Amino acid sequence: MASSSGASSGSLRNSSSSSEEDLQQMNTMVDQRKRKRMLSNRESARRSRMKKQNHLEGLMAQLGQLRKENSEILTGMNITTQLYMTIEAENSVLRAQLAELSNRLDSLNEIVNYVNLTNSIGLFEVADQVTAGAHHQQKMIDDECLLMNTWSSFHVNSQPVMDMVMY
Repeated sequence: MASSSGASSGSLRNSSSSSEEDLQQMNTMVDQRKRKRMLSNRESARRSRMKKQNHLEGLMAQLGQLRKENSEILTGMNITTQLYMTIEAENSVLRAQLAELSNRLDSLNEIVNYVNLTNSIGLFEVADQVTAGAHHQQKMIDDECLLMNTWSSFHVNSQPVMDMVMY
């Protein structure tokens, strides 16, 4: 028995040493995998950081471009607003001048209408006076002619008139 027990204990030692070797190989393989995974994770994290950094740089460049465009737009708006205010002020002045000139025109039209009305009335009066004067002159001329005719006929034909007076 001693021999069998010695053989068996030797086989246990062989098997335990082989298990230890296997275990050690396994640990080594696990360590290698772990190291490989760690290296892979580090590389992946590095790529991820690089990608984020590139994305951030792109966003910062885009932000700079957008700020520049925004500044240009604001400058354009300020210039446009200033021009608008200038034009609006000019329009206000022009509207005031238009109102003033319209009032002046209305006043002048009233004066012209008054003068025309006065002249029309005056013309009618003058025309009436001229007509009346012409009628008066004509009447005076007619009267003078009649008087002259009467006197001339009186002097020329004084006998028949005297004859008429005698009857």
